[in-house]
Amino acid sequence: MLIDDLKDYLGFAVAGNFANHLGEAGEADEFAVIKTEEKDAPKGMFPFYIKGHDSFLGTYPICDEKILTHGREGDNLQVEAEVALICDFVYEDGKVKDIIPKYFSAFNDFSIRIQDGNKLSTKKNWGPNTKGISQEIIEIDNFTENGVLSKYHIASFIKRNGIVHDYGTTSAVKSYSYFFGQLKDWMINKLNTQVDQGPLEELTQFLKVAADDAKGILIAAGATAYADFGKKNFVQKGDEIFVYVYDAHFHSFDDIYNDMCGMDTFLTKCSKLHQIVE
Repeated sequence: MLIDDLKDYLGFAVAGNFANHLGEAGEADEFAVIKTEEKDAPKGMFPFYIKGHDSFLGTYPICDEKILTHGREGDNLQVEAEVALICDFVYEDGKVKDIIPKYFSAFNDFSIRIQDGNKLSTKKNWGPNTKGISQEIIEIDNFTENGVLSKYHIASFIKRNGIVHDYGTTSAVKSYSYFFGQLKDWMINKLNTQVDQGPLEELTQFLKVAADDAKGILIAAGATAYADFGKKNFVQKGDEIFVYVYDAHFHSFDDIYNDMCGMDTFLTKCSKLHQIVE
C-alpha cells in the first residue's frame, strides 16, 4: 500500500482517547459541552479528509517525508503521535454496519492550537502535507487483546538544532481509553449518530456524499499525552518529527531512541514516521 492509495479512503479521527490529552492541548474547555456515557470515553470523532468534498476537507493532507506549516507557525502547531488504523468498512442503507481494521501505522495528526470556536476539523487540515503517516504498514492479525497490536507502544520525538527531545509520553497502544472491540463498536455508533455540538460535527453528512465510492476508512485512534517538552514547545520550521509504533516485546525503548539518533539499529517490528518541517 502506498500513500497515494489512501486518497480513496475517508479520513476520520478520535478525539480525547488518551487521558489528559485534551487538557494539555488546550481543548478541554471547548469539549466541556460534550457529555459522554462513561467518564473515560472519547469525546467524539471528526473528519480530516473527505475525497471530493467542496470544502477544505477535500484537500488530501497526508504525506510521509516533509510536512508543511503553510505559514501558520504563529497558530501554534503541535505533533499528535497516534496509531492509524487502515480499515475496510460496510456501508448499507445510509449507515455504517461494520468497521474491519486491516493494517496499522505510525501517524502524526498535526494540529493547530488556536482556540477560535470553530469546529475541530478546521484545525486538522489546512492544506497539502499537513498530516503524516509511515509507509511501514503492519498487518493486523485480529483486532483484539490477543492480537499483535496489544504488544505495541507509541513514542514520539522532536529533533531541534541537533538535540533530541521526547515530545509525547511513550504509551502502550492498549492504554487507549477505548480500543479493540470497544473502540470499534463506539466508532460505528458515532459515525451513525453523532450530532453537531460544540467542536464536533454531525458525521452522516460526510458519509452520504463519499462512503459509497470510498475504498476504506483511515482512522487516527487518538493522540498520546505530551512529555514536558511537548507541553511547552510548538513545532518550528527545521524540526525533525519522529513517531514510532513499535513492538515493545521485541524492541526496547533504547532501540527506538538509538534508531532515531541515527545509530545502526535494525528495527523489524516497527512502523516509523520521520518528517522534516518546512
